[in-house]
Amino acid sequence: MKREEVLTEALPYIRQFHGRTMVIKLGGHAQVDPVILDTVISDAVLLQLVGIRLVLVHGGGPEITEKMKAMGKEPKFVAGLRITDEETLEIAQMVLVGKISSNIVSLIAKFGGKGVGLSGNDGNMIIARKMTPQRVSVEGREQEVDLGHVGEIEEINPAVLNTLMDNGYIPVIAPIAIGRNGQSLNINADTAAGDIAIALKAYKLINMTDVDGIMDQTRTKVYRRLSLSEAEMMIANGIVSEGMIPKVKSLTKAVSEGVAFAHVINGNKEHNLLLEMFTDEGVGTMVHRD
Repeated sequence: MKREEVLTEALPYIRQFHGRTMVIKLGGHAQVDPVILDTVISDAVLLQLVGIRLVLVHGGGPEITEKMKAMGKEPKFVAGLRITDEETLEIAQMVLVGKISSNIVSLIAKFGGKGVGLSGNDGNMIIARKMTPQRVSVEGREQEVDLGHVGEIEEINPAVLNTLMDNGYIPVIAPIAIGRNGQSLNINADTAAGDIAIALKAYKLINMTDVDGIMDQTRTKVYRRLSLSEAEMMIANGIVSEGMIPKVKSLTKAVSEGVAFAHVINGNKEHNLLLEMFTDEGVGTMVHRD
């Protein structure tokens, strides 16, 4: 496609999205590869410059594990769930808020935008309760496991986000919440992004990960468009599995509670964010209302 054709195809989308709110979840390899992250953040700044109100939410599981090991602390997982004791929570806050958020904010500045790093503690933005002990199967035996300082979201207060966006800032959110007793809690970043999108009445939720989209059972076909009921059926039938489950669940919950469109795209490929947003075909999967 010629450059002028690309721009012509983008124009109606730019018009349609102007003034709308979008939430982007940064994850996967794109978050740790500096070259890819540079491209993603420059694209995000471009989206804001054409009039889109933007919120970025990021995870940090691999970096937390790496920092724990560097500090001589062995991460503990039970059935894929991280046990978060007091020391692990401190390390998570240090990595998520002190390193990842501040790095993304610096990149936003590099590309001409204004970013502000936040955690869910700021302005009581994300209020959570401690997760109840989880029933998991360990070596064939059912047992209850207390995950420690891990939270389930109860409430999102988006006032601080709206104030920042109204004044031309891009909020960058680390997935740490606050309990009603003032205790910090680690939360799932996919879930946080979805709940924030709902609270902001966002037009789009975009989850950037390491796969090309929602795929069929054989992992050879990417579905470009799925209705809400089709996506929910794929979770129920086990076609969506493992790490994709919380991602797709956050998308379907968002669409069922008012977000117009939810997307999952491969963040490792340059400019996929722009191609998904501004071309007719797109590059990932878009979930829409029935």
